[in-house]
Amino acid sequence: QVQLVESGGGLVQAGGSLRLSCTAPGRAFGGYAMGWFRQAPGKEREFAAAVPRTGSNTVAVDSVKGRFTISRDNARNTVYLQMNSLKPKDTAVYYCAAGKRVIFSRLGRWDAYDYWGRGTQVTVSS
Repeated sequence: QVQLVESGGGLVQAGGSLRLSCTAPGRAFGGYAMGWFRQAPGKEREFAAAVPRTGSNTVAVDSVKGRFTISRDNARNTVYLQMNSLKPKDTAVYYCAAGKRVIFSRLGRWDAYDYWGRGTQVTVSS
């Protein structure tokens, strides 16, 4: 079992930035693909960005490309989501996910991941 803990959410004005962090206390997750998903009220969970085990060739949904950057620091067991130029439509609960056997083509699928955090709220005001 891998416990994931997200942090860094909050309230920010449109155009602002936040950096989300996801850690796995006491557990090395270097062997896992890591993803960030988000869910707005009344909507389905949506893929945001992911990074494979190797840390290269990250992927992101078109709506966040050029604004969000995912990265990982395996030495610190932490994955980050740097979010810039935030928009009100980015408001959602953001979830971190870890998957042991996620092939590159499935990085954007929520059902490819094995473990999930409880989420952190991001609210962007206009």
